[in-house]
Amino acid sequence: MSASAPTIRTELLSDRHDRNGFVSGVEALDKYLRQQAGQDIRRRVASCFVLLASGNPVPIGYYTLAATSLDLAELPDALAKRLPRYPRVPATLMGRLAVDARHRGRGNGELLLFGAFSRALRNEIASYAFVVDAKDETAARFYSRYRLMPVVSGGRRLFVPMAEIAKIFA
Repeated sequence: MSASAPTIRTELLSDRHDRNGFVSGVEALDKYLRQQAGQDIRRRVASCFVLLASGNPVPIGYYTLAATSLDLAELPDALAKRLPRYPRVPATLMGRLAVDARHRGRGNGELLLFGAFSRALRNEIASYAFVVDAKDETAARFYSRYRLMPVVSGGRRLFVPMAEIAKIFA
């Protein structure tokens, strides 16, 4: 009889998760999960979701979501001209995404990103776009593979309209 693969699930970060066991190799991301994420959840400034394998309290990875907005001027003209002339449009920010170094190369980053897309799409509060601030060029290339594009003002802020995300899940 062969052992079955562990069941994986995503849930809101809580005290039952072993944050100290998570090591992505990026100190700022590890420190955030260990020291700041719980406070952000309690203060309602961000939600942190962890990917777990059954029976293991150490997260495979995590992402955070929060409300934000984009200046209409940050959007390409072709998109902006179809929107109401408000100075800003509502958006969902994925502030952080990290995978434990022991679990890299197995599609967990993509799984986390698609989980965040799905969660943002299901949100009952209006959001025009999904936004990320890529920490470096490697991260920017990762996100660009999933239809995220740079805002007009440049930098590593990327976005994708929620309508495009809805097409992925159609």
